[in-house]
Amino acid sequence: MAGLRRLGWAVLGLGVLALLLVLPALPPVRPAATPETAATAPPSASPSPTAVPAGYRAVWISYLEWQQWDFSSAQVFSDQVSLLLDNLQSIGANVLLAHLRPFGDALYPSNYYPFSDLCTGTQGQDPGYDPLALLLEAAHARGIQVEGWINPYRIQAGGSPVLCQASPALVHPDWVREVNGDLYLNPADPAVRDYIAGAVAELCQNYPIDGIHFDDYFYPTTDPAFDAADYAAAGTDLSREDWRRENVNALIRLCHQTAAAAGVRFGVAPQGDPDSNYAGQYSDVALWLSQPGYVDYLMPQLYWGLDYTLSGDSSHSLASLAGRWAALDRAEGVSLYFGLGAYRIGEGDGGDLSGPGTEWQSGAALAGQVTALAQIAGPDPGIALYRYDSLFANRLWPTLAAQERTALAAVW
Repeated sequence: MAGLRRLGWAVLGLGVLALLLVLPALPPVRPAATPETAATAPPSASPSPTAVPAGYRAVWISYLEWQQWDFSSAQVFSDQVSLLLDNLQSIGANVLLAHLRPFGDALYPSNYYPFSDLCTGTQGQDPGYDPLALLLEAAHARGIQVEGWINPYRIQAGGSPVLCQASPALVHPDWVREVNGDLYLNPADPAVRDYIAGAVAELCQNYPIDGIHFDDYFYPTTDPAFDAADYAAAGTDLSREDWRRENVNALIRLCHQTAAAAGVRFGVAPQGDPDSNYAGQYSDVALWLSQPGYVDYLMPQLYWGLDYTLSGDSSHSLASLAGRWAALDRAEGVSLYFGLGAYRIGEGDGGDLSGPGTEWQSGAALAGQVTALAQIAGPDPGIALYRYDSLFANRLWPTLAAQERTALAAVW
């Protein structure tokens, strides 16, 4: 592993760059313009999750991208979807991780959440068509799978979005907790868990979605004041930390069970450092990976480079962290994928090394990381790239982004 960190990038980078000399350039990229009762528990017997495509190669598209899109009509939206899918296919991606519930709202009609303000500028306002239905139809026609990316607890950040009367935060104010002015659903409340799982069931039942995808937004703080009253009322012998972890475990178990009942896979993209997940967000990722009934895959966000060091410490380099994840016990049927930081292109990862000639300005950083992960975690590792605009609408580093796309196409 240490040898890979010292020598791997140089060797892998030369190999990828050699491929660039013989490959044609990719085509140019056009810039992208509350139910009354909780869901009942799903049955114990369930179909197998949606089959994973051969070689899981995914790209995240977030609410930050949706903010740039034009939702004014179904036709305009569909035209942008067509470009999105063209671009995904140009690099060999076969899965889209689409942000469908960023802030307690939805990019589709729901009985649980109001329409997102991303669609019209006003939360709760119907755009007059179903963006998710159009996205799924177009993606599936191209052989691209779509997973619904959900933030389970987050309602509002920095006062945005402005909440409408149908927001679960206003319909159920007793479910809401505040941290530094931001609003979250309370992880300790069983009614909240039922509500989130009910909305997962709605999504799985109403759409041919290929997966449900949670990111790393679990407990928003370690401050004991956040849930002091809930912890006291629980009357538990568990420490506050273990109690919080069990609250998150209960949500993950329930949502996995709900998705599995519909034959839909369920995965989580936690933070890249396993210890940070456990101690900072109370997500017991080692448990989820090692025991059945929690996830179908974990996808840690390894957003550092192969060369990453900080004050001489390389413990958060991609190779070091990937090795730690690969060494964890894994239950049969649970997959380990890796998220890579396309947003680091040109910008670097905050380590000691930066500037021209270094990894993130090589034009082949992501391709080199994919190749390195195949050596660490096994051939053809599942990969996701954060995020779409960093690759296809990168205004700061357009030439580097184009080189990264060509290099990715060579290894994917």
